[in-house]
Amino acid sequence: MTDAASPASDRLDSLTSWNADWRGLRVVVMGLGVTGFAVADTLTELGATVLVVAPEVDDDRARILEVIGAGLLRHPLDAVPDEVVDFAPELLVASPGFHPDHPVLTWAADSSIAVWGDIELAWRVRDKVNTAEWILVTGTNGKTTTVQMAATFLAANGLRAAPCGNIGVPVLDAVRDPGGFDVLVVELSSYQLHHLPTSGPGALHPWASTVLNIADDHLDWHGSFEAYRDAKATVYENTKVACVYNRADEATRRMVEDAEVEEGARAIGFGLDVPGPSDFGVVEGILCDRAFLDDRRSAALEIITLDELEPRGLSAPHVVANILAASALARSFGVPVGVIHDALGSFRLDAHRIETVAVSGGVRWVDDSKATNPHAAEASLRAFGTVVWIVGGLLKGVDADALVAAHVARLRAAIVIGVDRAALVAAFRRHAPEVPLFEVVTDDTETVMPDAVALAAAVAEEGDTVLLAPAAASMDQFADYGDRGRRFHDAVGSMLGGEADGDTAPREPLPGA
Repeated sequence: MTDAASPASDRLDSLTSWNADWRGLRVVVMGLGVTGFAVADTLTELGATVLVVAPEVDDDRARILEVIGAGLLRHPLDAVPDEVVDFAPELLVASPGFHPDHPVLTWAADSSIAVWGDIELAWRVRDKVNTAEWILVTGTNGKTTTVQMAATFLAANGLRAAPCGNIGVPVLDAVRDPGGFDVLVVELSSYQLHHLPTSGPGALHPWASTVLNIADDHLDWHGSFEAYRDAKATVYENTKVACVYNRADEATRRMVEDAEVEEGARAIGFGLDVPGPSDFGVVEGILCDRAFLDDRRSAALEIITLDELEPRGLSAPHVVANILAASALARSFGVPVGVIHDALGSFRLDAHRIETVAVSGGVRWVDDSKATNPHAAEASLRAFGTVVWIVGGLLKGVDADALVAAHVARLRAAIVIGVDRAALVAAFRRHAPEVPLFEVVTDDTETVMPDAVALAAAVAEEGDTVLLAPAAASMDQFADYGDRGRRFHDAVGSMLGGEADGDTAPREPLPGA
């Protein structure tokens, strides 16, 4: 961090508006992905002097940087480039993917150069068009779905709402949109939260915030679960109206209790059990709000029923939890429950999120390639009865032993893919020696998914679900989780040859439903 008494620090402290004097501020931007480009574009528009440093550069973005007047240095970033030292930056803005112990970030800290993320920059310049309220969403799993739902509910009530952040649309693009917004629903990764201050001129003051859940993930980036958890907890700091937490995840409640919030902010719990006052939950198959009504101690507002959600593909327990969290966020902004009910009538989950690909011969084929960690895979597994599980990829330093042990009883068979197969195979042999286990051993990425699907088809029985829920990242054998999911779709389609029928596989009921 910058010395508080230094001129550079004094200048940065004054930069809390689009209309502040950003001219000539020397800024190094690390990375030229979607986020890095948005940062560079914003800063050059503000009049700052910008040097972008990136190991990989898209040619189109490089050409645009030249047009807008930003400098570009192509460098592997395995050390601090001499050009960066000579540039003598007053500020460094790091794209989310760079580890905290990266040589350039370590050099910046040792040199008392301030380090921001794109979220802090966006917060400081959020008044370019108008000043929208921010709703923050983070958690190990369910972030994107919850953001999309909350934004849908807000928009259905006539508000100009933008889902943005880690969902794929940089927050900087949203705050610079000439049309302006009433509210931004911002998905935040732990990487983005790591760089956020909790006090001072760069600290966020959101309208509402939520940590949906917390489990081991990205430990290779943060270094420990404690550091990962602390980054997530940042989202609750300075919340103005509603801190939404998961009643089934004690850590999220403790985060709210420990947060410094604004006067009057309320703690709002959500869960699949019966809600108490100030909670959202499920009563006899009805999703209910007992938080945002006058008589919340003896009454509840009906949002929607599980029977209505089932044909829309929204009845899996973890999806219901996301609906409850998104409803709480929207209700904090005054959206009526009737509007939420009607909006859910047309809401659909994104591709590769517990998506039914086909049903044939009584076997359901489900793509949950987005389940890139054990916590997400567990939620997916719990949504079905008997499962043929396609699992594996890059485990990101996470131990999958507990996941395997917890689901032995529901497994018809397991098919292991990916480069980290050894750890998974060992976990199955320890905890599920009676479960048929198959490995897809190949260096040919074109055949991984066809081989996995063929093995699954050979062991699946009527009433089973063949579930792609890898519990791991995809970049070992696929471009991303979307590519992995698409290849699963293609392999299932080729194997079935258009024979899918309208049968349905059984799902387990919601707890308490």
